[in-house]
Amino acid sequence: MTEIVAPQVDTTPSPVPAAPPIEQIRRKDGDLVLTGRGGYLDDVVLPGTLHAAVLRSPHPHARIRGIDTSAADDRPGVRLVLTGQEARDAAGIIPHFFDPALVGGRTADFRCLAVDTVGYEGEPVAAVVAETVHDAQAALDAVVVDYEPLPFVLDADEALAPEAPTLFEGWDDNVLIRLPFAEGDAAAVLASAPHVLDGEIHIARYQTAPMETRGYLASWGPDGRLTFYASTQNPHPLRSHLAEILDVPESSVRVVATRLGGGFGHKFHGYPEESLVCLLARMVGAPVKWVESREECMLVGAREFVHRFTVAFDDDGRILALRDRILANVGALGASGGWGMAFVAGMAFPGPYRITDYDVESVAVVTHKPPWNGARGYGKESAALAIERIVDLVAAELSLDPAGVRRRNFIPPEEFPYWTAVKHLDSGRYAATLDHALELAGYDDLRREQARDRATGRLVGVGIGFELTPEGGDFSGALLRGFDTSTVRMDPSGRATVLTGVTSPGTGNETAIAQLVAAELGMSPGDVTVIQGDTDLCPYGYGNFSSRSLTVGGAAAVLAARDVRNTLARAAGVLLETAPEKIVFAGGRVAAPERSMSIRDLAGAVFRRTVAVAGLDDAQLESTRTYTPANVHNLPDEQGRWSPYPSFPYSAHIAVVEIDPGTGVVTLRGYSGVHDCGTIINPVLVESQFLGAIAMGIGGALWEELPYGPDGRLRARTFKQYLMPRAPDLPWIRTGHEVTPSPFALLGMKGSGESGTAGAVASVANAVNDALSPLGVSVHRMPLSAPRILAAIRKAGRR
Repeated sequence: MTEIVAPQVDTTPSPVPAAPPIEQIRRKDGDLVLTGRGGYLDDVVLPGTLHAAVLRSPHPHARIRGIDTSAADDRPGVRLVLTGQEARDAAGIIPHFFDPALVGGRTADFRCLAVDTVGYEGEPVAAVVAETVHDAQAALDAVVVDYEPLPFVLDADEALAPEAPTLFEGWDDNVLIRLPFAEGDAAAVLASAPHVLDGEIHIARYQTAPMETRGYLASWGPDGRLTFYASTQNPHPLRSHLAEILDVPESSVRVVATRLGGGFGHKFHGYPEESLVCLLARMVGAPVKWVESREECMLVGAREFVHRFTVAFDDDGRILALRDRILANVGALGASGGWGMAFVAGMAFPGPYRITDYDVESVAVVTHKPPWNGARGYGKESAALAIERIVDLVAAELSLDPAGVRRRNFIPPEEFPYWTAVKHLDSGRYAATLDHALELAGYDDLRREQARDRATGRLVGVGIGFELTPEGGDFSGALLRGFDTSTVRMDPSGRATVLTGVTSPGTGNETAIAQLVAAELGMSPGDVTVIQGDTDLCPYGYGNFSSRSLTVGGAAAVLAARDVRNTLARAAGVLLETAPEKIVFAGGRVAAPERSMSIRDLAGAVFRRTVAVAGLDDAQLESTRTYTPANVHNLPDEQGRWSPYPSFPYSAHIAVVEIDPGTGVVTLRGYSGVHDCGTIINPVLVESQFLGAIAMGIGGALWEELPYGPDGRLRARTFKQYLMPRAPDLPWIRTGHEVTPSPFALLGMKGSGESGTAGAVASVANAVNDALSPLGVSVHRMPLSAPRILAAIRKAGRR
């Protein structure tokens, strides 16, 4: 449940044009999705489709001494059994989504099936193609693999020990990369500060758990052309990589990104099953489909961090210096790019606070857990949790209100744009946003109620969380860029079509793109069709990641629509006998001071009468434009500063919890959040993204975890073991919005896809520890599950 509070709009003049007033409309195709008629990957059926199943290693580390497929070959319906040795000769190395070597890290090569050794439980070892899914899955039991188990390591600290088994041949240890982020002289300030405290926070491995799992369907035509249907967020880069792996021209590959039932980073490209399905289809000469099971989906994890920090501060709670050593357990590495969260976790420091002396090092360590893939928050939630716990610890040490400590340390509005070592913050009103959230939550009343509850022995906590969320990342050298391209064309009927390189992960961003184009052309969004995800139709783009769909794809569409509008204005000027600059587009019509005509008639005249009418000489009602936000700094300045992210939305959160002292169960009694993503195009879409992110953050704070046993095997394989928040677990979520446009982005947009996750994790963690504070204990290991809370309560009782 949610209560929507009207946005508070910043009236400070902006150097960029404000967005046109946008009517709040319903989501395009929303009725199809709501009524279960929206088609997804598994709904795509091609004649003669066969089905694949993947045999996965049961060991975290083992040598493959041999594979016997003879019994599987004879199973009913089986058309092909493929091993890694056979696949190695038929397909190449999988290119990295983002190669660590590009930023000075180590790297490794990966194939669609393991050849000699396996490095994690779940690594693909063999594949079966059969006439039905059940035939393929049943045949897996008949494949006999002779494994020689090898030593393995699951814990990041243990992986750093000199005697730890190494994952990759030629590596002398398990460090993938060390990433330093520093400014000033933190060591000197820490040595002389009035107050210093230390601490650490552990974040368990968990994942995004999309409603729809991954899936792929490959079909080769008689001309040798591949059509690949994929539940993917990045169809064009996936096409480029498939062409390289399969050694075919890129023009011979068409990728169609189907409607997604949730992306969240889980559907970045780089998985072995992508090229494997293509290879299987080519070898059997028929379409082949593979859909990830929930158990296979659970093997994809992310976000396992340890923060060990030291903070210096003065008597007023002003943070003087900060040191943090981040350890990121990225698993066995893979081509899918999840390791990059270790970079972002360090880069996001020191968050929204004006801390000029800090020393942060993020160390990505490989272990024998499955590789990370992307996950919503992408490391920013890890940084926010550490920073926000630090602020609360400082406040507790000085017996100060944590809201006041935040205000004292926020970067003030007049200092924007604001440089740190690797961020050029665009704009912000952090204190005002926090105050809005405090007012929304009734913070003063909450504290008074908390005092009354504590007097009766109840464990009630109020927690604040503030997050800064870098968005729109641009990483030169990889197919992971911050710009994108859109085409806008108008047909003779006066309807517009947008073809764009950005994709929708199920959020409905096509609705907002249609709104933007319709506003430029003075027509209804219903008269604008948006096409995404088809590499044969759409201009090359980088898909969906880092909240970039509107800020770059939508902005490119706006520029293209303006080109089309200018052409229409010139034509209308001729037909209505007035200057083009006097033409007004609105309500599906173009109007001169005394005459008007419909856009339909105008478009028809352009197509039918151009050249035949004097002055009507431009028949091209189509434009393709590329847009890059102005605030990307890939080249370091004279001080060595650079910034791969152009925009920085943020949000403030207030969580209220109560802990049952007999069970350790945490109940959320209330939740409020205020978000600033710059200019809002569609309030409903922004609101839904914010609420979904908050729910995901609450789940990570309290319940979600992918635990591994001492045998190296995953313990949570279904939603019975992997605990996600249900609707009854969440309180009434009250939300509000601030609007501080970015001066560097067209229309002032900043992005709204990830904000909320980090603030939710931090505010809930602070609320739980605030509830436990009368007992003199704290819990800094996520998730804050009932057993961990109960152990802390019992520890207080024993003491």
